Amino acid sequence: MMKYALVTGGSRGIGRAISVRLALDGYYVLINYRSNKIEAEKTLFEIKSNNCNAELIQFDVSNSIEVQNVLSGWMDSNKDKHLEVLVNNAGVNKDNLMVFMTDNDWEDIMSTNVDSFFYVTRQLLQNMLINKSGRIVNIVSLSGQKGQKGQVNYSASKGAIIAATKSLAMEVGKKKVRVNAVSPGFIKTEMTESLNEEELKKLIPLNRFGTAEEVADVVSFLVSEKSSYITGEVISINGGMYS
Repeated sequence: MMKYALVTGGSRGIGRAISVRLALDGYYVLINYRSNKIEAEKTLFEIKSNNCNAELIQFDVSNSIEVQNVLSGWMDSNKDKHLEVLVNNAGVNKDNLMVFMTDNDWEDIMSTNVDSFFYVTRQLLQNMLINKSGRIVNIVSLSGQKGQKGQVNYSASKGAIIAATKSLAMEVGKKKVRVNAVSPGFIKTEMTESLNEEELKKLIPLNRFGTAEEVADVVSFLVSEKSSYITGEVISINGGMYS
């Protein structure tokens, strides 16, 4: 029987790696993207090149009405299919010192990184509870655990999702729905291209940035039966860089 998974922000970086890995694990993957269809199609092409199954699904995770309309539409058209895995990966950053931070810098981060978790998860949660089967993995960040200068908004958003992960896990565990978070440190993606890797890796005991594939491996573990007794946890993947 085919298994179904939704990965938000699945068009590139960590989201692409997660989408590809889950497809290799046997999932039919819904690759969410907002506007970058070219990159989303690259992810889809890579999955299909591996003889795996996926499709693109376009919506803005920070828009409640859009999330509801698109996801409810997909579920209505696929009543025999159960989206049992959700990876809340979509996220953005707008770094600045708080004294210079604008309202938009704050609101955009909270909308994309926090509101999206609520909108998308709420939309899929009822079916998971009815089917008594679900795994939710939230991609957070070392910044939400440790804090970083210039990232008050980003750190606050990821810290909020860590707290929400733990609370939701307590609500839904008895219905066999597990909720966990994965907290990457410095990972080689488009988001970290502007960082000084040579300097920053000196702060990391393993002396290197991680890869998106290494993050995807942790997600793969958390949605599998190998992690069937793990919920409400935050799994760090940061090369030993702790607060």
